[in-house]
Amino acid sequence: MSKSSGACIKWVPNHITKSNDTQLANMSLEEMEKASRFHKSFPQYAVTPLTRLDGLAGLLGLNRVYVKDESYRFGLNAFKVLGGSYAIARYIAKETGKDVSETDYNFLTSSQLRDSFGQATFFTATDGNHGRGVAWAANRLGQKCVVRMPKGSTQTRLENIAKENATVTIEDMNYDDCVRLAAKEASEAERGIIIQDTAWDGYEEIPTWIMQGYGTLALEADQQLEADGCRPTHIFIQAGVGSLAGAVVGYFSNRFADNPPVMAVVEAGEADCLYQSAVKADGSRVNVTGDMLTIMAGLACGEANTVSWDILKNHVDVFVSCPDWVSANGTRIYSSPARGDERVISGESGSVTMGLLHAVMTMPEYKDLKDALKLDENSRVLLVSSEGDTDPDRFREITWEGLCGTDKEPFADIK
Repeated sequence: MSKSSGACIKWVPNHITKSNDTQLANMSLEEMEKASRFHKSFPQYAVTPLTRLDGLAGLLGLNRVYVKDESYRFGLNAFKVLGGSYAIARYIAKETGKDVSETDYNFLTSSQLRDSFGQATFFTATDGNHGRGVAWAANRLGQKCVVRMPKGSTQTRLENIAKENATVTIEDMNYDDCVRLAAKEASEAERGIIIQDTAWDGYEEIPTWIMQGYGTLALEADQQLEADGCRPTHIFIQAGVGSLAGAVVGYFSNRFADNPPVMAVVEAGEADCLYQSAVKADGSRVNVTGDMLTIMAGLACGEANTVSWDILKNHVDVFVSCPDWVSANGTRIYSSPARGDERVISGESGSVTMGLLHAVMTMPEYKDLKDALKLDENSRVLLVSSEGDTDPDRFREITWEGLCGTDKEPFADIK
């Protein structure tokens, strides 16, 4: 069953006490289509590639492997902008008494809106990608933005946010404490609003909008798979607080309600709050504290999104906790593809699911996990590369210098 060694992949099947599953309806196909229509109104919108890796599938003994490549999203090298932009639109729609269908890009950038709504300040906490997405959307829509980043955040990611005219700082605290700081500052600021991709009791409406925004990714992938004549049998999706995972799992649980794919949620071992909650198995959330040092900066979150957790505990088959070498291997596999496959530039938080798939299919010590996931020559697997090389220096350390090899303890190479 579950593994326990620090440098090993840990996993547990889902035996969690189920709830009434009230959040699943928020990830309905209809809600995702609303978000998709909104994103299509942006002049920067384009469908991101779904890359089919037949060479890799053959090497691993699988039928097909697909990866949704979010490094192309809006020129920002990551998927996060989908959620932040949609949440800002939903907030402005609510404040102006409109439906979100009336608040497209043209309206949000119009003099009419500037006269009727003016400017608000959108606060958020981030390791990089979410904050950059919120800052980009606020900047494009003529709004203001303040971003707080946890210790360990890279200067490159801070500078990318600052380029979007946001006020941004790196704080001496972990991600979850940065969330609390940003929420406090928003509550004290004139027209301050917290746009955070996690939820807690009393703060669930905006995170739900963010998750619905991520649904554009899931809807696109579904349509691309269908165009290729494929119904996925397996979905591996990474998780920090679980917002992306909740959106993807929620979408495909609705899409294939009678016979959903096998779904695995994958976390960084140093920040595996969902896995720890699954081990407890009573339906409650377990928080992970401390510095959460991992190369998977985008997954270094210790407190699960309450909206997403309700979806995940009802619909996920297996929860997996991965040390850093799994992610690093995934980045290298994408970067050096099998013969005939396209190269995918995938950052540390984007590649952990690829690293896991490879480990499960090639390493005998994970045969139990392979069996639990029912992976075989008939399996058609969907992965999401949620970011590109958002930290180019770290990407080169992994792909050129072998950072975080399989013989190393988690984070042993990180300086």
